[in-house]
Amino acid sequence: MFHKEGQRIIITTFLLVAVTVLLANQFITLPWLQMSVQILALVILILILQFFRNPTRKPVKSFDDILAPVDGKVVVIEEVEENEYFKDKRIQVSIFMSPINVHVTRYAASGQIKFSKYHPGKYLVAWHPKASEENERTTVVINTPKFGDVLYRQIAGALARRIVNYAEVGESVQQGDDAGFIKFGSRVDLFLPLDAAITVKLNQKVIGAKTCIATTRIKKENED
Repeated sequence: MFHKEGQRIIITTFLLVAVTVLLANQFITLPWLQMSVQILALVILILILQFFRNPTRKPVKSFDDILAPVDGKVVVIEEVEENEYFKDKRIQVSIFMSPINVHVTRYAASGQIKFSKYHPGKYLVAWHPKASEENERTTVVINTPKFGDVLYRQIAGALARRIVNYAEVGESVQQGDDAGFIKFGSRVDLFLPLDAAITVKLNQKVIGAKTCIATTRIKKENED
């Protein structure tokens, strides 16, 4: 299954690859060169198909948990000052996506959209410390029953040139549902309350709509 945001690119790539294979058969006489061109064209098609893949995910929904919004690797876990919406301290958890990761963004929690804003910007490498504030990005805030307001930010990387964001203010959303897409190399930041119990570690690989990023369960157990 492929994401709808990739349909046009997939069709265009398929047509170009088909034309390339036919032209190579007709005009390239050296067998090794003909095969090399055809194999290269097919590899490009496979890479495009892999990038826009959209595996079906059925999360175990819970108001007590924040699930990973994307596939990738945890590159930041730290207390920071969030200056756009909260204007106070939050725990930031950042997930970096390489070009080979699934690039679908999924809602990390169920709730109501309170804020959704697109920012044009630079295209620094996604792991750059200033990428969260200077790159092309979208900021979305979900009001949740257990965590209060949770902010996530889609950040374009050095290769990305378009962020797709489906979140609309006032809309009720479900954990794990499709929230958007980032085309080619990127990062998603989560900003959580200071008392959220983080359940991931630096450099851990996570799966969107599957891996638990933070929970209120540990806090409950301690209170009991």
